[in-house]
Amino acid sequence: MDNIAAKAPKTHYTSAEVTALSHLYRAEIYRSTVWRTRLDATTNWAVVTTGIALSLTFSSATASPLPLVLVGLLVAVFLYIEARRYRFFDFWRIRAHVLELYFLGPILRGQGDQFARGWNETLFQDYQNPNLHITYLEAVGRRLRRNYGWIFLIQVVAYLGKLMIHPVPLSSLDELFARATIGPVPGEIVLLCGLVFHGTWMAIAFRTFRSRRGADRERPPPPTTDAVLDLARGP
Repeated sequence: MDNIAAKAPKTHYTSAEVTALSHLYRAEIYRSTVWRTRLDATTNWAVVTTGIALSLTFSSATASPLPLVLVGLLVAVFLYIEARRYRFFDFWRIRAHVLELYFLGPILRGQGDQFARGWNETLFQDYQNPNLHITYLEAVGRRLRRNYGWIFLIQVVAYLGKLMIHPVPLSSLDELFARATIGPVPGEIVLLCGLVFHGTWMAIAFRTFRSRRGADRERPPPPTTDAVLDLARGP
């Protein structure tokens, strides 16, 4: 009989186990916060270097547009680093979200600890055999749509604007190619490489947008009143 009782499925956590799970939730939140900070760092690097390139390029009418070309490559490196960091941020964030939904959520509703959908066993398996939940390409697409797409857009607009207005307003297509020339590389090749470079990012952003996680999930309609805000205002 003792063996049967020992193998019976668990229906609730003890107070000590609830405390341990609360500390586990705090740890997952801390980990996701650390990686969120690292994401902000690479984005800040991309913004700062782009700002420096803009300052150098538009410092005078005769200044070269080359800094904007080079900073595009540098921002691509930052994007590569940030996409990798985003995969780990997403990994820790999902664990915390599972605990919020299936552990803290029922407690908030006064239902005590619950084991809906076997979340505790699934989470244990994830600790035993951890796997990232988003591909590298999807992470790149997300960062492009959120931040880096806008940074690249500013670079493109600034670069083309520099070619068209400095040192004097553009008067012909041949003059555009001449201004875009970098050393022995003809302007036509430089502009074509730029088109391929930014076209690739656009293709990745579009492709991963169609396959993004949860895209087919039905969204609830927006509430007519903000219940949480009303609650925060007090009685």
